Amino acid sequence: MATVSTSARARAVAGRTQGSGSVRPGGNGFHLRPLQVTWEMTQACEWKISPTRLARMPRDKQEFSTAEAFHLIQEVAAMGVPLLAFTGGDPLLRPDVLPIVEFASQRSVRASMTLVPTSLLDAGVIGELKSCGLMRAAFWLHGSTASLHDGYTGVRGSYRRSLEMIGACHEVRLPVQVNTIVRRENFQDLDPLVELLTRLDVVLWNVFFLVPADRSQADQLLSGAQHEEVFARLYAASRRVQFQIKTSEGQHYQRYLLQQRIRESHGRLSEADAMTRAPRSVNDSRGLIFVNRLGQVYPSRFLPLAAGNVTTESLSTVFRESELFVALRDSSRLKGKCGRCAVRSVCGGSRARAYAMTGDLFAEEPCCAYQP
Repeated sequence: MATVSTSARARAVAGRTQGSGSVRPGGNGFHLRPLQVTWEMTQACEWKISPTRLARMPRDKQEFSTAEAFHLIQEVAAMGVPLLAFTGGDPLLRPDVLPIVEFASQRSVRASMTLVPTSLLDAGVIGELKSCGLMRAAFWLHGSTASLHDGYTGVRGSYRRSLEMIGACHEVRLPVQVNTIVRRENFQDLDPLVELLTRLDVVLWNVFFLVPADRSQADQLLSGAQHEEVFARLYAASRRVQFQIKTSEGQHYQRYLLQQRIRESHGRLSEADAMTRAPRSVNDSRGLIFVNRLGQVYPSRFLPLAAGNVTTESLSTVFRESELFVALRDSSRLKGKCGRCAVRSVCGGSRARAYAMTGDLFAEEPCCAYQP
């Protein structure tokens, strides 16, 4: 193997580990188009798939029609968005799920779908999704064991079924992504989970850092020091695994990567130089759009403030011009230590978590140990 300098190796690792995606600083890509649009196809699900999701939710009669879904996809295609993520609830409860996937594929929209391994999902359905043009399937795994995963979802057997359906995806060569919500109950399980994901041959691991629904769930949050411990484990894993590691609502991981790049340069790289080369972290409104089942547009799935509705205005107009999106992209509005931080354009903290914990969109990241 050829020798690689530490700074070059750090750049390669940074390319495989992303803080919710990234763009180069100084560019205006965040203002022109998002990196990902996530569409909640339905909120209905036969299972209780998380502690905050009620069991057996029925379909909402006001959900997007097929024609409205096609219109949204056409907007995504026109904006040149790199990824459209279908999610739910359980997308398979929509009878038009296959035509929707096929419509996106025909318009060269790269699409992934988060699947719930209920009785509706089997190898045949996975084959049909692949044939219709689905680019990637995503599954939730909240631990390396059934007790951790099933304990979180509240559905006995969901861990086993998830592994079975991941295997079915491999049978038809449909790439697999795994999503994990990191919280106090499972953050010590990350190393075993990495080994499991290696055996499962996933292409992407999306690590979600918990955003509580309100302050009553604060006891589930990792502390600032625990976040740093998770960052260290993710960074170490990124140096040995073949799959990509991506973080969601963990914007301060980008700051951690920047620090590692400086440290591993052994004095050859200053903080100023590193910042000019560092990708900006994707944040709520910067690179992300979440469209719910009714067409309401949010800066992210975890920030419950709507900026508009695609049934009455274009998606691009909401993203580029809405007061909420524009304000959130202005890092000079950040408060507390986030406002004083030299790497605020690289990180910016989770606006969703700050809002959940304080009610202030621009408050400092509540789970960051770094002191500017």
